Amino acid sequence: MPRVVVLVGMMGSGKTSVGKIVAARLGARFVDTDDLVVATAGQTVRAIFAEQGEPAFRLLEARALAEALSARDDVVVAAAGGTVLSDTNRQAIHQHADVVVWLDADVRTLAERASRDVHRPLIDGDTTSRLTTLNDERRSLYASVADMRIDTVGKSIDDVVQSVVAGVAPEHAS
Repeated sequence: MPRVVVLVGMMGSGKTSVGKIVAARLGARFVDTDDLVVATAGQTVRAIFAEQGEPAFRLLEARALAEALSARDDVVVAAAGGTVLSDTNRQAIHQHADVVVWLDADVRTLAERASRDVHRPLIDGDTTSRLTTLNDERRSLYASVADMRIDTVGKSIDDVVQSVVAGVAPEHAS
């Protein structure tokens, strides 16, 4: 039976950076749902939003999540930040994930991290204001799917990885 670990949280929370290392530590495959969307669409996230709109992106995002959750091997999934907006996606996460980890951070930290990445169309303009709105909309949804919450503020990637591994597979914690 494959073990499925899902990382949720806002853009800039560290899902991809942490997820890659956690997967390596657990001997699991790593899947980033944004990467699956890009591979499927043959376009960047920004291009999908610009040319097809957010509803089309959300449909691709739901398909990518379903694909990632149907793993036949151990997998660590970095779920796109907006994945939790869909009730269907939240149900799929509950049904298929063994452990869901919410990587959390304050808006200032998220804005600092997310502004380094150009593929984030939802935060164009006033990054801090947009992130505050998105964070307010999503916090309760992240909490509703999460088995554990890790505050990433002021922590190194290695510290966050250690917390995740200790929480999901204590036998792999060092």
